[in-house]
Amino acid sequence: MSGDTDARELRLSKLARLRELGLDPYRFEEHKQTHTPAEIREHYAILAGKIVSIAGRVSALRNMGKAAFFDLTINGDRMQVYAKKDDLPDLAWQAFDLVDIGDIVGVSGEVFTTRTGEISIHARAISVLAKCLHTLPLGKEKDGEKWYGLADVEERYRKRYLDLIANADSRELFIQRSRTVSTIRRFLDDQGFIEVETPVLESEVGGAAARPFVTYHNELDMELKLRISLELKLKRLIVGGLNQVYEIGRVFRNEGVSTRHNPEFTLLELYWAYVKMEDVQNLVQELCRTVAREVFGSEKIQVHETVLDFSQDWRRIDLLTAIHEYAGVLPETFNDLGSAKRALESKGIAADEENDVGGIIEKFLERFVEPNLIQPTFVENYPIETSPLAKVHPNDPRLTRRFEGYIGGREMCNAFSELNDPIDQRERMQRQAKMLAEGHHTANPLDEDFIFALECGMPPAGGLGIGIDRLVMLMSGAESIRDVILFPTLRPEQKS
Repeated sequence: MSGDTDARELRLSKLARLRELGLDPYRFEEHKQTHTPAEIREHYAILAGKIVSIAGRVSALRNMGKAAFFDLTINGDRMQVYAKKDDLPDLAWQAFDLVDIGDIVGVSGEVFTTRTGEISIHARAISVLAKCLHTLPLGKEKDGEKWYGLADVEERYRKRYLDLIANADSRELFIQRSRTVSTIRRFLDDQGFIEVETPVLESEVGGAAARPFVTYHNELDMELKLRISLELKLKRLIVGGLNQVYEIGRVFRNEGVSTRHNPEFTLLELYWAYVKMEDVQNLVQELCRTVAREVFGSEKIQVHETVLDFSQDWRRIDLLTAIHEYAGVLPETFNDLGSAKRALESKGIAADEENDVGGIIEKFLERFVEPNLIQPTFVENYPIETSPLAKVHPNDPRLTRRFEGYIGGREMCNAFSELNDPIDQRERMQRQAKMLAEGHHTANPLDEDFIFALECGMPPAGGLGIGIDRLVMLMSGAESIRDVILFPTLRPEQKS
């Protein structure tokens, strides 16, 4: 960290002194811990006066000469320790005298209560287990109040370990993320799904409108791409008779970085044979309800000023109806490209580069509808131009049996009744391949093996994609996707 060169030199000298005393911190392989701080507090009646052993990071230190109080932080929890020179071996007190805030320390001693009523440990043995050589962002004063954390937001992302040390809220957020993933796994396993793994490296990518990252395999002498979706491989498994499959994995999209997008992110995709779109909607409702209850403590979650209610069935609204409701544009406006363009331009949005009605419809969705969808909502019946892998709507060939789920004004999931007609799928992929050849880098190539798989017969199926990062953002109230990704993608740090 910048600005702590002098502090580092002082701490290095303390490390050297520890080594001179034969107490090199880095020689320890372990420190047996008997209890957590929570266990000590919970079982105080039994543990009072008994010896316990803990270890953690020194987060506060109040030295009074021949005695001291210090705090150890362990897995985000804190335990106060009392150390007195007369009650410790001379070598242990010399070691403690070289301790700084940030050091990793092991302690053994009796459980007791201070005069102020705080459950603490009276140290009888102290070991320095690792020396912190920098001044950590702990215990700073800000606006007259004690403040813990990093002021520089980008430094929080670059040095996530410091953020986790200093910011209890950040640590709790990543615990919630981990619990969200494990809860989803348990939920899907209980529903009869099996978890699978598909390749990250592919010769051709598909399943999403995104530009891929390109790499090269030397031994095979061939160009490979990082996957942008999990869809086409998982559908092959449905063809193969695995009727309920899911994967939670990283995907990579060579596109912009924003508060909502990171070039690599975690995606859940599942495919379910012999069910329709409405069955997938019901699954999404129950999955989110389960995550809300088990991870966030209630089916009604307070996010900033809003209470998101997952206890009720989600609202379901037709896409064109939603555009009429929130933008005042009638559904028949989208009967042809010309009227659709004029409607977009009437809202002050340029339409020169729009080549199909579907793209314009989704622009209306993004600009006018999405911000209003605060409570959990399914928007249904998307245009065929933007849904190349979804079944055609039986009542309108311009639309598909596709829906997206929205929470807090943001898209949370994308799903549909899967297209299993190989003739129709070939025609749509051919249109995509033509667009790719014309320079549309987010279009997909024609995947002959996938078409062949469909020609072997894929049962009717429902599919679903949920961005895990986005889901955690929406349920936790995080403002940026970077807040829920431990190590988000950043430009290299500029060295002065």
